[in-house]
Amino acid sequence: MHTASYCPLCNSTSPFFCDYHGIIYYRCVNCKGVFMCSQNYLTAAEEHNCYKQHNNDITDIRYQNFVRPIVDRVLADFLPTDLGLDFGAGSGPVISKMLSDALYSIKQYDPFFHNYPEVLQQTYNYIVCCEVVEHFHNPYKEFSLLYHMLKETGKLYCKTVLYSDDIDFPSWHYRNDKTHVFFYQKETMRYIQKHFHFSNLEFCDAHCVVFTK
Repeated sequence: MHTASYCPLCNSTSPFFCDYHGIIYYRCVNCKGVFMCSQNYLTAAEEHNCYKQHNNDITDIRYQNFVRPIVDRVLADFLPTDLGLDFGAGSGPVISKMLSDALYSIKQYDPFFHNYPEVLQQTYNYIVCCEVVEHFHNPYKEFSLLYHMLKETGKLYCKTVLYSDDIDFPSWHYRNDKTHVFFYQKETMRYIQKHFHFSNLEFCDAHCVVFTK
């Protein structure tokens, strides 16, 4: 029998949700996040190796089209003189390239590929997290950091696939990636907005949300 766990985002009781081939998931009764049991996490070395297998060619037009909705929003919302951060930029920081090509100033941070902790001491007009937040082992800590790195009225752009009750979780493609450990529903994003005191939350589509400080 599986016992309950505590949500790494809101610390609420989270009953057993799913056992998929020995990988245990829980679902929070408060923020509605769905998360993997920490005992099933990959090691840091295994996680790094998974990321190195990703084909993140920043010159690939398909990759550029994949992130273009976020890039277009940044271009519409901010000026080249505003400072941005590509948080979790990965091995192929395509958003940084596309914005830099448009003469925007953006820095990169990634614990595996751009591990420059000094950039976390600055504040930014905007932060982009493209396919990043689902990897957070400690989403409370990470969203707290992201909030405090934003200037007033700054924006946080998060691209991730949202879970909903009409999705069959065991067969869901987004669950197949073993580095994906926390899944968000719309209610989870609303919890983040309220708890961290973001002034606004916008659901652009099923894959992109924008928080405004």
